[in-house]
Amino acid sequence: MSETTKSNILLESGTNELEIIMFTVHNSTFGINVLKVREIINPLPITPTPNGHENVEGIIRLRQEVIPVVNLAKVLNLPESEQPEQDKFIISELNKTKVAFHVHSVSRIHRISWEQIEKPSELSQGGISQTIGIVKMDDMMALLLDFEKVVVDINPEAGLSVDKIKALGPRKRSTKRILIAEDSAILRKLLYDTLSEAGYENLQFFENGRSAWEHLQLLAEEGSDEVRKRVDIIITDIEMPQMDGHHLTVKIKGNKDLAHLPVVIFSSLITNDLFHKGEKVGADAQVSKPEIVKLVETIDKYVLN
Repeated sequence: MSETTKSNILLESGTNELEIIMFTVHNSTFGINVLKVREIINPLPITPTPNGHENVEGIIRLRQEVIPVVNLAKVLNLPESEQPEQDKFIISELNKTKVAFHVHSVSRIHRISWEQIEKPSELSQGGISQTIGIVKMDDMMALLLDFEKVVVDINPEAGLSVDKIKALGPRKRSTKRILIAEDSAILRKLLYDTLSEAGYENLQFFENGRSAWEHLQLLAEEGSDEVRKRVDIIITDIEMPQMDGHHLTVKIKGNKDLAHLPVVIFSSLITNDLFHKGEKVGADAQVSKPEIVKLVETIDKYVLN
């Protein structure tokens, strides 16, 4: 999929829809958000890297870029490809880093609503901790993978770091109330640790945009004064089951009792190409994961006088 093709299929911002590319690893079907995909190519010659991670096959050179290749079969503990001539590399950009995911076939693009994606239970995950959602379609189901977690498991430095926060120094942050919508339990814990280290101790977490919106609606029914007593700023991911962060932002900015709240989108999808989508839905700021220091500095800008 070329950049031109991708630009033609991007959806309007804030509709709570997404487009996913379906692919297979062994006999299992998975999906990846189109917004994370730069292109899909036939496999290129791989240069092995000494002492590399077991899930990384090596590196490829694509035009002038050197890109690591992650073998998703190894990540998911599935058998290797039985028909390697059908294999593909999905070139993705996550947290401003390009990665090639080695898959066994790629099928087609589906347009769906986030309401069609359910958070998997521990039982339904079957030990695949990289799953962030189950896509329900008329004729099939597919697993939406947490590609950020796949990358962080390989390179922990790509995740959030409490140590980076210590350099910011003390500020009077403890009284400020932050509402956070983030579907990943691991990232919720990391955000709790890092924001608490910065001094932001009044944190309220929600697992998806819908539950955050339902809470905000209840506050809004009591009026803007009550909202001001309970929330100072909202941090939201983009990719979340039931309601994504763009749609949540649209709803907040469209409510007269909530519109004053600063909304900061904190997501791996904040790239130069996609920054305009957050602007279009009214986000006050956008920070790319895992830039936690920039996130704290952004929060400071909006809530500290």
